[in-house]
Amino acid sequence: MSLPALDASESVAGTGTVKLGLGSGRLTAELASTPLQAATGLAFRTSLPWDRAMLFVYSAPHRASFYMKNTSIPLSGAYIDSNGTVLEIHDLNPGNETPVVSRTNNVQFVLEVNWGWFRINDVTTGSRVFVER
Repeated sequence: MSLPALDASESVAGTGTVKLGLGSGRLTAELASTPLQAATGLAFRTSLPWDRAMLFVYSAPHRASFYMKNTSIPLSGAYIDSNGTVLEIHDLNPGNETPVVSRTNNVQFVLEVNWGWFRINDVTTGSRVFVER
């Protein structure tokens, strides 16, 4: 199943997570689909297991803007379009409050992972994200 078809029914047994495949890697991603979840993200956490991520789900494509206020974990973020294609990848520095704004207004999903996860798993711009069953 492709990422664009993702909806609340795809979460694993009501846990608010979804299993994703991209590049050579597999992740379990927490869904951030409400305004409160999106605003909080991974802030205030002290660690993130290597095989975990957070997927921000937006109702429509837009120009994404992410910053790392109150976030101490080094992260990488992928800006993803409505087709599940990675448009941009950015390394995000802990505590940096300068927004990283997408170059386009076509971002419908943002996937945050541990810093370097995308490189190690051969994920680049143009890679596709899939929901695993």
